[in-house]
Amino acid sequence: MEFGAFDLGALLPFILIGFAAQLVDGAVGMAFGVIMNTLLVGVLGVPPALASQRVHVVECFTTFASSISHLYHRNIDGRLFMRLLVPGLIGGVTGAYLISNIDSAYVKPLVLAYLTLIGIYLLVRGLLYPPKVREVKYVAPLGVIGGFLDASGGGGWGPMVTSNLLVQGAEPRKVVGTVNSVEFFLTVAVSATFISQLGIADLAGATLGLLIGGVLAAPFGAWAAKHLPAKWMLVLVGIVLTLTSGYGIYRVVSG
Repeated sequence: MEFGAFDLGALLPFILIGFAAQLVDGAVGMAFGVIMNTLLVGVLGVPPALASQRVHVVECFTTFASSISHLYHRNIDGRLFMRLLVPGLIGGVTGAYLISNIDSAYVKPLVLAYLTLIGIYLLVRGLLYPPKVREVKYVAPLGVIGGFLDASGGGGWGPMVTSNLLVQGAEPRKVVGTVNSVEFFLTVAVSATFISQLGIADLAGATLGLLIGGVLAAPFGAWAAKHLPAKWMLVLVGIVLTLTSGYGIYRVVSG
């Protein structure tokens, strides 16, 4: 079935993938960029820099929809938002510039191993201990590192920032909503940097399908973040982070 210049039959699988990825991302604060980058690079064979560029262009729309949804459900901590915003932008622009000009493949295995261990820790913590909300101390450095990894790896803001804020004891619902909302501004800045270095990405075909599915799923993810118990949000974050990072390590090791 075709609509205009687009084949809806060919787009449907990517719409479903985008919907599922954004549903997970909106609910637990991570995985959209990681899943999309894995699909583009590992399955479609897109060069890493171009894949990261396309993921971030799509995320400009999905994160905007997600931010509005989280704002509606009151999932955003204003103070934490401001503490993350500028450091995240600095790290993201720097990472986008560097990956457009150098190969960052040597850092990726170490980051994936670290995130896998964090995922296992959060999973165990969620299963065995009731979460205790505490004031987070380390935010600005986390924003810089998360922004840099997100731009240079095509995904990483959510896994790095969400997981570490949860480890520090922040309220899960507020962490997910705030991290998702800051990500909108991060993706706009990163996309602008990529476009200045690589040109404008073509939003046809698979990328358009991912965009449609992601935007459609955004309100459902924010609703889930508001209503999931804090303990089980920790469990879900641990599972998603462990599986996605573990799969990334497998791909690196297997070549």
